[in-house]
Amino acid sequence: MSARIGRLRGLSLRHVSSTRQASPIQRRSLNQFISRVQQHDQPALEQRQFRLAVKDNIATVSPNSEEETPLTTTCGSNFLASYRSPFEATIVTQLRSRGALLVGKTNLDEFGMGSHSVHTAFGAVAQEGEHEQQAVKHSAGGSSGGSAVAVATGEADLALGTDTGGSVRLPAAYTGVVGFKPSYGMLSRYGVVPYANSLDTVGLLAKEVRPIAELILGGADKVTRGLWAEHDPLDPTSLSHGARRRCANQRDCYTGPLPKDPYPLKNLKFGLPLEYNITELSPSIRHSWSAAAAKLQSLGARLVPVSLPSTRHALSAYYVIAPAEASSNLAKYDGIRYGTRFTSPTESDAAVLEGSEGQEEEGILYARARTAGFGDEVKRRILLGAYTLSSAAMDNYFLKAQKVRRLVRRDFNRVFALPNPLLDKPETFELSELPETVGLEDKWGPTEVDFLLCPTAPTTAPRLDEVLSEEEKDPVSAYMNDVFTVPASLAGLPAISVPMRVEDKEGAGMAGLQLIGQYWDDARLLAVAETVAGVVREEL
Repeated sequence: MSARIGRLRGLSLRHVSSTRQASPIQRRSLNQFISRVQQHDQPALEQRQFRLAVKDNIATVSPNSEEETPLTTTCGSNFLASYRSPFEATIVTQLRSRGALLVGKTNLDEFGMGSHSVHTAFGAVAQEGEHEQQAVKHSAGGSSGGSAVAVATGEADLALGTDTGGSVRLPAAYTGVVGFKPSYGMLSRYGVVPYANSLDTVGLLAKEVRPIAELILGGADKVTRGLWAEHDPLDPTSLSHGARRRCANQRDCYTGPLPKDPYPLKNLKFGLPLEYNITELSPSIRHSWSAAAAKLQSLGARLVPVSLPSTRHALSAYYVIAPAEASSNLAKYDGIRYGTRFTSPTESDAAVLEGSEGQEEEGILYARARTAGFGDEVKRRILLGAYTLSSAAMDNYFLKAQKVRRLVRRDFNRVFALPNPLLDKPETFELSELPETVGLEDKWGPTEVDFLLCPTAPTTAPRLDEVLSEEEKDPVSAYMNDVFTVPASLAGLPAISVPMRVEDKEGAGMAGLQLIGQYWDDARLLAVAETVAGVVREEL
């Protein structure tokens, strides 16, 4: 036994990053930002420049000049508490070339795993509120809660987030800003620390739709090329130039200048998913959803009930697929190649070695590093993912979840009037599968729609103390918040959340109204969302 401890004590590890952790004082003071650019380092904004906040799982180098010290990219984890990336994410470089000035790196749920931005080594993100003349803190949503709060408080004009199952749209709904998730493969993921590769999407947050639309589509004068047209050879999931052009040629609004006038709603068909009217939906949000639909109808839009039968299983499938991919992606965090590391054995290591004859010292080293480096929620998802990928469970969980994902994608393709440009032939409903509440447009089937209209989240932002209390009692209860955002993520579709005012038991509050479009219909989705956001803001 002593010989083993001696060998463990004699290990010489390659230094990659220090084990510095956020101190208790730092954790109390840090909220929406993990690291900020010093005010004296921020030059005055010139024309076409804007302040950019970047979620701290997206790699950055020096803030705004090569002479400045690079900001860390921590992913909200003790494992990467002092990590500075040697390269920059493609999306950050693209935005810098369009006038972005970095103001800081924003707080997040560790590695993007969470719905309230409380699972972070740097303290929970919160938004300030008031109830009965008392200051209260509400959840900012997750996992891009820091980015949403930075925009909502005016500290950034635009913020980058990542959306795996709703991590841009949910915070946008809770904080009353706009959150956009583009079609999968449109924006480069190079330089984004992966959570679930087949789901991760870079998203944008702003107070209005227009700044996002100008970046995606190229601005009113089209002098600067839109992000939609830029393929990144460094990202294997980035659509090629040819595929982008082919998809855009089948869509509207990708050519010509951005319209200054609101996009006309007359004759547009909006689908109201029957399966989204769940018992957990807050009555106040259901009322505002109905009021928004009625207002759009009064402006000439057509509102149609649609059925997405497989989406009722989407949340379960997501929480099998995403943790499975996460467990694979996080396997490399071992404390040796990079991340938190420890060089001296502890009493607990000796106890483990005493009870595990023949166990390698390196295994103890890995276990100690991963135990100290990862938070509880990340450990929970790693264990869940490792189990679903095991030989005993793969057939019953992972493979079935992938089948559900295909069915979810098929349901969306069936209800949209536009075909999916990635498919060779359209998918249609079997009439026997339709519920009685869905009417037929003609003998061929039900009405096909342009967009889906639904809430972003089933409730308004809960109080932070309630969130933390519930997390202790039932850690998986927060997963229900993603019920309306996960289906579009599984299908890789563009979706946007715009602010919607609601009246609940605590008075007036903000929620999100979500619009979902067919694959690569991002341009028209943004144009329509701008009109819808204006209507909802003025009338509700």
